[in-house]
Amino acid sequence: MKTLVRPLVITGLLLGWAQTLPAQTADEIVEKHLAASGGRAALAKLTSRSMTGTIVLSTPGGEISGPFEILSQAPNKARTFITLDLSALGAGKIVYEERFDGTTGYVIDTMQGNRDMTGGQLAYLKNDVFPTPFLGYMERGATVELGGKEKLGDREAYHLILRPKGGPALHRYVDAESYLEVRMLMTMSAPQVGDFEQTMDFLDYRKIDGVQVPFKVTGTSSFQTFTVNIAKVEHNQTIDPSLFAKPAN
Repeated sequence: MKTLVRPLVITGLLLGWAQTLPAQTADEIVEKHLAASGGRAALAKLTSRSMTGTIVLSTPGGEISGPFEILSQAPNKARTFITLDLSALGAGKIVYEERFDGTTGYVIDTMQGNRDMTGGQLAYLKNDVFPTPFLGYMERGATVELGGKEKLGDREAYHLILRPKGGPALHRYVDAESYLEVRMLMTMSAPQVGDFEQTMDFLDYRKIDGVQVPFKVTGTSSFQTFTVNIAKVEHNQTIDPSLFAKPAN
Protein backbone atom coordinates (compact mmCIF):
# COMPACT_ATOMS: atom_id res chain seq x y z
CA MET A 1 0.00 0.00 0.00
CA LYS A 2 2.78 2.39 0.93
CA THR A 3 4.49 1.83 -2.43
CA LEU A 4 1.30 2.93 -4.16
CA VAL A 5 0.59 5.96 -1.99
CA ARG A 6 4.04 7.53 -2.37
CA PRO A 7 3.99 7.78 -6.22
CA LEU A 8 0.40 9.03 -6.12
CA VAL A 9 1.29 11.75 -3.62
CA ILE A 10 4.34 12.83 -5.64
CA THR A 11 2.31 12.89 -8.87
CA GLY A 12 -0.34 15.00 -7.20
CA LEU A 13 2.25 17.46 -5.93
CA LEU A 14 3.82 17.76 -9.39
CA LEU A 15 0.45 18.37 -11.02
CA GLY A 16 -0.39 21.03 -8.48
CA TRP A 17 2.99 22.72 -8.99
CA ALA A 18 2.60 22.66 -12.78
CA GLN A 19 -0.82 24.31 -12.52
CA THR A 20 0.69 27.20 -10.57
CA LEU A 21 3.29 27.94 -13.27
CA PRO A 22 2.60 31.31 -14.94
CA ALA A 23 1.32 31.13 -18.52
CA GLN A 24 3.27 32.88 -21.22
CA THR A 25 2.26 36.47 -21.81
CA ALA A 26 1.62 37.99 -25.23
CA ASP A 27 4.83 40.02 -24.97
CA GLU A 28 6.88 36.90 -24.16
CA ILE A 29 5.47 35.11 -27.19
CA VAL A 30 6.23 38.13 -29.37
CA GLU A 31 9.87 38.10 -28.19
CA LYS A 32 10.21 34.38 -28.92
CA HIS A 33 8.65 34.94 -32.34
CA LEU A 34 11.12 37.72 -33.16
CA ALA A 35 14.03 35.55 -31.99
CA ALA A 36 12.85 32.60 -34.09
CA SER A 37 12.44 34.86 -37.12
CA GLY A 38 16.10 35.86 -36.94
CA GLY A 39 16.36 38.24 -34.01
CA ARG A 40 15.71 41.93 -33.54
CA ALA A 41 19.11 42.99 -34.91
CA ALA A 42 18.77 41.06 -38.19
CA LEU A 43 15.16 42.17 -38.70
CA ALA A 44 16.04 45.80 -38.02
CA LYS A 45 18.60 45.73 -40.85
CA LEU A 46 15.91 45.02 -43.45
CA THR A 47 14.74 48.07 -45.38
CA SER A 48 13.14 46.34 -48.36
CA ARG A 49 12.27 42.96 -49.83
CA SER A 50 11.67 41.71 -53.37
CA MET A 51 10.02 38.33 -53.93
CA THR A 52 9.30 36.63 -57.25
CA GLY A 53 7.71 33.31 -58.06
CA THR A 54 4.54 31.65 -59.36
CA ILE A 55 0.93 31.80 -58.22
CA VAL A 56 -1.68 29.11 -58.93
CA LEU A 57 -5.32 30.14 -58.54
CA SER A 58 -8.11 27.56 -58.27
CA THR A 59 -11.35 28.47 -60.06
CA PRO A 60 -14.58 26.60 -60.95
CA GLY A 61 -13.23 26.33 -64.51
CA GLY A 62 -9.87 24.91 -63.46
CA GLU A 63 -6.50 26.16 -62.31
CA ILE A 64 -4.86 29.27 -63.73
CA SER A 65 -1.31 30.36 -63.04
CA GLY A 66 1.27 32.99 -63.75
CA PRO A 67 4.29 34.89 -62.41
CA PHE A 68 4.15 37.38 -59.56
CA GLU A 69 6.34 39.96 -57.89
CA ILE A 70 5.91 41.41 -54.39
CA LEU A 71 7.84 44.48 -53.28
CA SER A 72 7.97 45.74 -49.68
CA GLN A 73 9.63 48.92 -48.45
CA ALA A 74 9.91 50.02 -44.81
CA PRO A 75 7.91 51.16 -43.04
CA ASN A 76 4.77 49.99 -44.89
CA LYS A 77 4.95 50.53 -48.66
CA ALA A 78 3.88 47.54 -50.74
CA ARG A 79 3.34 46.47 -54.35
CA THR A 80 1.95 43.20 -55.72
CA PHE A 81 2.10 42.50 -59.46
CA ILE A 82 0.47 39.36 -60.92
CA THR A 83 -0.01 38.19 -64.50
CA LEU A 84 -2.47 35.34 -65.07
CA ASP A 85 -2.91 33.29 -68.23
CA LEU A 86 -6.62 32.58 -68.83
CA SER A 87 -6.16 30.90 -72.21
CA ALA A 88 -7.55 27.63 -70.84
CA LEU A 89 -10.75 29.48 -69.91
CA GLY A 90 -11.15 31.08 -73.29
CA ALA A 91 -9.60 34.43 -72.36
CA GLY A 92 -6.18 36.01 -72.68
CA LYS A 93 -3.80 37.32 -70.07
CA ILE A 94 -4.90 39.59 -67.26
CA VAL A 95 -2.86 41.86 -65.02
CA TYR A 96 -3.63 42.51 -61.36
CA GLU A 97 -1.53 45.02 -59.46
CA GLU A 98 -1.83 46.58 -56.01
CA ARG A 99 0.12 49.71 -55.13
CA PHE A 100 0.32 51.21 -51.66
CA ASP A 101 2.52 54.23 -50.94
CA GLY A 102 2.14 54.14 -47.16
CA THR A 103 -1.00 56.28 -47.14
CA THR A 104 -3.14 55.60 -50.21
CA GLY A 105 -3.63 52.54 -52.37
CA TYR A 106 -4.57 51.85 -55.96
CA VAL A 107 -5.54 48.68 -57.85
CA ILE A 108 -4.79 48.10 -61.54
CA ASP A 109 -7.10 45.33 -62.74
CA THR A 110 -7.47 44.62 -66.46
CA MET A 111 -10.46 42.33 -65.82
CA GLN A 112 -12.61 44.27 -63.34
CA GLY A 113 -11.32 47.79 -63.84
CA ASN A 114 -8.87 50.07 -62.06
CA ARG A 115 -9.92 51.54 -58.72
CA ASP A 116 -8.78 53.30 -55.58
CA MET A 117 -8.13 50.98 -52.66
CA THR A 118 -10.69 51.40 -49.88
CA GLY A 119 -12.18 49.66 -46.86
CA GLY A 120 -10.53 46.98 -44.81
CA GLN A 121 -7.83 46.27 -47.36
CA LEU A 122 -6.54 49.85 -47.20
CA ALA A 123 -6.75 49.89 -43.39
CA TYR A 124 -4.83 46.63 -43.17
CA LEU A 125 -1.95 47.84 -45.37
CA LYS A 126 -1.57 51.03 -43.35
CA ASN A 127 -0.72 48.99 -40.26
CA ASP A 128 1.14 46.03 -41.82
CA VAL A 129 4.65 47.29 -41.08
CA PHE A 130 7.66 45.72 -42.84
CA PRO A 131 9.39 43.43 -42.00
CA THR A 132 6.96 42.61 -39.19
CA PRO A 133 4.43 44.72 -37.29
CA PHE A 134 5.65 43.10 -34.06
CA LEU A 135 8.96 44.95 -34.31
CA GLY A 136 8.65 48.25 -32.44
CA TYR A 137 4.89 48.01 -32.04
CA MET A 138 4.93 49.67 -28.61
CA GLU A 139 6.70 52.74 -29.99
CA ARG A 140 3.88 53.05 -32.54
CA GLY A 141 1.26 53.02 -29.79
CA ALA A 142 -0.01 49.52 -30.56
CA THR A 143 -0.80 46.73 -28.12
CA VAL A 144 -0.74 42.93 -28.38
CA GLU A 145 -3.22 40.57 -26.76
CA LEU A 146 -3.09 36.80 -26.49
CA GLY A 147 -6.28 35.39 -27.97
CA GLY A 148 -5.50 31.89 -26.75
CA LYS A 149 -3.96 28.70 -28.05
CA GLU A 150 -5.64 27.14 -31.06
CA LYS A 151 -5.27 23.96 -33.08
CA LEU A 152 -4.20 24.55 -36.68
CA GLY A 153 -4.13 21.20 -38.44
CA ASP A 154 -2.01 18.86 -36.33
CA ARG A 155 -0.15 21.66 -34.52
CA GLU A 156 -0.96 24.28 -31.93
CA ALA A 157 -0.51 28.01 -32.39
CA TYR A 158 -0.80 31.15 -30.31
CA HIS A 159 -3.36 33.63 -31.58
CA LEU A 160 -1.87 37.12 -31.24
CA ILE A 161 -4.15 40.12 -31.69
CA LEU A 162 -2.18 43.22 -32.60
CA ARG A 163 -4.23 46.37 -32.05
CA PRO A 164 -2.69 49.38 -33.82
CA LYS A 165 -3.21 52.93 -32.66
CA GLY A 166 -5.75 53.36 -35.43
CA GLY A 167 -7.59 50.90 -37.65
CA PRO A 168 -8.68 47.28 -37.26
CA ALA A 169 -6.83 44.64 -35.28
CA LEU A 170 -4.33 42.34 -37.00
CA HIS A 171 -4.73 38.62 -36.29
CA ARG A 172 -1.50 36.60 -36.48
CA TYR A 173 -0.86 33.00 -35.44
CA VAL A 174 2.53 31.81 -34.12
CA ASP A 175 3.44 28.13 -33.97
CA ALA A 176 3.63 26.97 -30.34
CA GLU A 177 6.90 25.07 -30.94
CA SER A 178 8.86 26.91 -33.64
CA TYR A 179 7.42 30.37 -32.81
CA LEU A 180 7.33 31.18 -36.52
CA GLU A 181 4.21 32.79 -37.96
CA VAL A 182 2.00 30.14 -39.56
CA ARG A 183 -1.23 32.01 -40.26
CA MET A 184 -2.58 35.51 -40.77
CA LEU A 185 -6.12 36.77 -41.25
CA MET A 186 -6.46 39.79 -43.51
CA THR A 187 -9.21 41.78 -45.21
CA MET A 188 -9.29 42.02 -49.00
CA SER A 189 -11.66 43.77 -51.40
CA ALA A 190 -13.29 42.83 -54.71
CA PRO A 191 -15.85 44.77 -56.78
CA GLN A 192 -18.47 42.01 -56.69
CA VAL A 193 -18.30 41.19 -52.97
CA GLY A 194 -16.74 44.22 -51.25
CA ASP A 195 -14.57 43.42 -48.23
CA PHE A 196 -13.95 39.77 -47.43
CA GLU A 197 -11.71 37.87 -45.01
CA GLN A 198 -8.79 35.88 -46.37
CA THR A 199 -6.67 33.35 -44.50
CA MET A 200 -2.97 33.17 -45.36
CA ASP A 201 -0.90 30.15 -44.26
CA PHE A 202 2.93 30.30 -44.30
CA LEU A 203 5.03 27.22 -45.06
CA ASP A 204 8.54 26.10 -46.08
CA TYR A 205 10.58 28.64 -44.12
CA ARG A 206 14.14 29.28 -45.28
CA LYS A 207 16.81 31.57 -43.86
CA ILE A 208 17.72 34.50 -46.12
CA ASP A 209 20.21 37.12 -44.86
CA GLY A 210 19.75 35.80 -41.33
CA VAL A 211 15.94 35.99 -41.25
CA GLN A 212 13.32 33.32 -41.83
CA VAL A 213 11.18 33.74 -44.96
CA PRO A 214 8.27 31.45 -45.98
CA PHE A 215 8.74 30.14 -49.53
CA LYS A 216 5.19 28.80 -49.82
CA VAL A 217 1.99 30.66 -49.01
CA THR A 218 -1.57 29.42 -49.38
CA GLY A 219 -4.60 31.67 -49.34
CA THR A 220 -8.23 30.74 -48.78
CA SER A 221 -11.45 32.72 -48.69
CA SER A 222 -15.15 32.01 -49.13
CA PHE A 223 -14.84 31.97 -52.91
CA GLN A 224 -11.22 31.29 -53.94
CA THR A 225 -8.01 29.51 -53.03
CA PHE A 226 -4.47 30.05 -54.27
CA THR A 227 -0.92 28.85 -53.71
CA VAL A 228 2.19 30.99 -54.03
CA ASN A 229 5.59 29.36 -54.54
CA ILE A 230 8.45 31.79 -54.07
CA ALA A 231 11.55 31.28 -56.20
CA LYS A 232 13.72 34.26 -55.27
CA VAL A 233 14.03 36.67 -52.34
CA GLU A 234 16.27 39.75 -52.22
CA HIS A 235 16.70 42.22 -49.38
CA ASN A 236 17.72 45.86 -49.19
CA GLN A 237 17.57 46.50 -52.92
CA THR A 238 16.85 50.01 -54.18
CA ILE A 239 13.20 50.22 -55.27
CA ASP A 240 11.82 52.94 -57.53
CA PRO A 241 9.33 54.91 -55.33
CA SER A 242 7.00 55.35 -58.31
CA LEU A 243 6.19 51.62 -58.19
CA PHE A 244 4.24 52.18 -54.97
CA ALA A 245 2.35 55.27 -56.20
CA LYS A 246 -0.84 55.59 -58.22
CA PRO A 247 0.07 55.94 -61.92
CA ALA A 248 -0.07 59.48 -63.23
CA ASN A 249 -2.30 58.43 -66.16
